[in-house]
Amino acid sequence: MARTRFLPDRGLTSRMVLVMFLLGLLYVAAMAGLIAAGFDVALVLIIATGFLVAQWFFSDKIALAAMGAHEVSPEDGRMAAELHGVIDRLCALADMPKPRVAIADTDLPNAFATGRNPKKAVVCVTTGLMRKLDTDELRGVLAHELSHVAHRDVAVMTIASFLGVLAGLVARFGMYSGLGRSRDNTAVIFAVVWLGSIAVYVISFMLTRALSRYREFAADRAGAYLTGQPSALASALTKISGDMAQIPTRDLRKAQPAQAFFFAPAAVGKTLGGLLSTHPPTEKRLERLAQVSAELGKPMA
Repeated sequence: MARTRFLPDRGLTSRMVLVMFLLGLLYVAAMAGLIAAGFDVALVLIIATGFLVAQWFFSDKIALAAMGAHEVSPEDGRMAAELHGVIDRLCALADMPKPRVAIADTDLPNAFATGRNPKKAVVCVTTGLMRKLDTDELRGVLAHELSHVAHRDVAVMTIASFLGVLAGLVARFGMYSGLGRSRDNTAVIFAVVWLGSIAVYVISFMLTRALSRYREFAADRAGAYLTGQPSALASALTKISGDMAQIPTRDLRKAQPAQAFFFAPAAVGKTLGGLLSTHPPTEKRLERLAQVSAELGKPMA
């Protein structure tokens, strides 16, 4: 975690380390399996390294492009000036570097943070969110997003999600390259690599989703402690979650690339008890915020 006044979260740190360790083992095991099967993995390694470097250095640009967002300065209108003002005050309060600021022109009420480190981070807010929330609620959401930056979990999630997908792609690549080299046991190679690909992807997918859900709890808690207004964050969460059902399906689909980084998920419905969700249920987040209110001695409104 970067040195800031955000509340430290050892639970989040330990989970990030554990997930990265397990994904690393999974990735190495997948590569070792392909090598043991006699596949030529040199090209796979080159491609994998290239993708990882691109993801690391351009994840912020990719996320902004997916949302049609653009960076703004305080001189770019009233909305941009208000947004910069709130972020300036929060960064001063948290004693952290100010990230770049971006706005996405969409009715979808949401926000997200991305970037490989605090100095390269960007916080993006939609125009729908700015219109929907009052100043205290906006402050709570932005404190939540800045907590992601301070805890460096944005970078960890970027790598973790990439490694999960890449592990599955590596297995598939090995399958196709191996089919052309071993015609006598094609069926066996196909079955083993195909099943291995599924197992690798499912395990990595579940690990990253579990980490993603916990990091939202951690950001809610850290943001609420920084502002001292958990009720404002709870109010914002309730408003945003309630509005999601009113957003056209096509707009929700456009937002899917940034889903894991959103303040609130751009999707509705429940999936396998939430195991496949990028975010914990709203009810659980509100319960945790109520606990923070009790700890601070400030009852929820």
